[in-house]
Amino acid sequence: MLPPLEREVTVPCGAEMAFTVFLEEMETWWPLGMMTLSAMNGAPAKGIRTEAREGAEIIEIGADGTETSWGHVVTCNPPTELVLRFHIPAPGRPAQGRSLLELNFEELGPDSTRVRLKQSDWEALGTDADNVQGGYGKAWGMLLDNAYSQACAAKAGG
Repeated sequence: MLPPLEREVTVPCGAEMAFTVFLEEMETWWPLGMMTLSAMNGAPAKGIRTEAREGAEIIEIGADGTETSWGHVVTCNPPTELVLRFHIPAPGRPAQGRSLLELNFEELGPDSTRVRLKQSDWEALGTDADNVQGGYGKAWGMLLDNAYSQACAAKAGG
């Protein structure tokens, strides 16, 4: 059994805004030209669509308009808790399964929120679990510390 990945970042905005930016405004911080199925096929994705409700799918909109599911919202309790089944499939290979992505948003003040991310259930990804975990391990640090934190700051006006 592979251990969960755990990351933490403090972003410069309140919990409600941090939650909204993470889920509903994912395309403002997710690298569409690098970490998408469309990018793996040679062109940046046009966007990402999802909603803050249980059962909502996380959809990549590819360069050619093709829609690819990255997973779905399992639990949605704004602004404190978000649980997703999540995995970006590799080109030409349907997703075997989805890892469990749990996020907790703890407001430290009106302009500060601690975001804790835990990604687990790697076994749901089958034989690719080891490689996929390593990839996400590298990616989440960069995404949370840089792109997501900057998107929160921009949204907050800072």
